[in-house]
Parts: sequence; structure tokens; C-alpha cells
Amino acid sequence: MMPAVTETRQDRSRLARAWWAALFAVVAVSVSIEFVQNVVDPADPATSIVTRIVRFFSYFTIQSNLLVLAAVLPLVRDPGHDGPLWRVVRLASLLGITITGLVYAVVLAPLYDPQGIDAWTNAGEHYVSPVMTLLGWLVFGPRPRITAGVVARALVWPILWIAWILAQGPVTDWYPYDFMSVAVHGYGTALRNLAFVVLLALAFLLAFRLVDRKLSATDGALPAQAERSSLAR
Repeated sequence: MMPAVTETRQDRSRLARAWWAALFAVVAVSVSIEFVQNVVDPADPATSIVTRIVRFFSYFTIQSNLLVLAAVLPLVRDPGHDGPLWRVVRLASLLGITITGLVYAVVLAPLYDPQGIDAWTNAGEHYVSPVMTLLGWLVFGPRPRITAGVVARALVWPILWIAWILAQGPVTDWYPYDFMSVAVHGYGTALRNLAFVVLLALAFLLAFRLVDRKLSATDGALPAQAERSSLAR
């Protein structure tokens, strides 16, 4: 291999590691600060600390950012990282954080004006994390990583999240988002809304798979070759 090509790949690898490290730091700090605030200075002091913690980790935004952390950490060490479980976590993180960013920017941002430290954590979770995650995937990959099986397994997470919210809702009378509240809308409307969410998630997952196959490979293998190799494992 020519020295110039080797140097270019090394530079790209260093840039990718720096990108993923910066993303990890921003998300980790944002989520940690919000968690501490939620426990130490809650909006509703009457709610028990256990309930506050459970509710904190029940938010789609928080789970999406935690998936980003889990997916990005291996990339800080190795930008070409791979593995069956990691592929699912990575795709689920792409799905969750993309939906988080879009919903916040389109629906919630006009209604919410955070101040002080909340403005920083909000920006980290709803703007920096979605943009850096998606842009980093498009620029650095690693690709190809998304097969039909990975798509199917990544869809399990949002379905389980919906099942958890619906299971605890009638007991606690708490729902993280109004559109899925059975208490407000009844089961018919809430389930219809959630069915739309599942279909939207599937559409995003299929779109990610298409892009993963169409963009140039980052591992020196053609997408079709990598997919056949993955399916053979």
C-alpha cells in the first residue's frame, strides 16, 4: 500500500476517534447532569426517588442517548468496530436519536424554553447528539453494517419501550408523552398513535439500511459481500 494512502486512512481514523470521543463526552455530561438534577432537585418533590429514577430512564430521549453512548464508546477505540450485538445497538441508537431530534425540533422546541444549565443539557441531548450521531455515521461509518436481520432486531427496542409504558401506565397513571396516554385519549387512540410510531420506526430503519448499502464501504468491502459474510455467521 502506498504511504500516502496509509497516511490518509490514519488521518481519517484519528478524526473519527476524535469525533466519537467528543460526541460521547457531550452526551455523557448532558445525561449525567440531567439525572442529578432529576434526583436532587425534582420538579415534584413528593414523588419518591425510586419513582423519579424509573421515570427518568423511561423517557425515549434518555434511552436514545444512552444507546448512543453504548454504540459510540467502541468507536472511540476502533472506528471500524463490528459485532452482532453492537450492530443492533448502533442501528437502534441511530433510530432513536434521529426521531428524538426531529420530534423535538418540529414539535417541542417552539413550546419549551430551557434556561441556565437546562439549556445546555437540552442542547446536548436534542441537538448535538442527533446531529453528530447521524453526520458521523454518514461520514465515518463504519459501513456496511445493516442487514435485514439487524433491522428486525433493532425494531425490538421501540416495541419493548411501548410495551413498558403501556404496562406501567394504568398502575402509575403516568405517561412520558401525551400522545401515548391512555388516561387522556383512551386505548383506541393511544394504540393508533403508537402503531404509527412503530411504522415510522420501521420506515427509518429501512431507510438507514438503504443508505448503508448505497454509500461507499468504509472497510474495503462491497456492501453485498459484507452482508453475505454477516449472514453466514
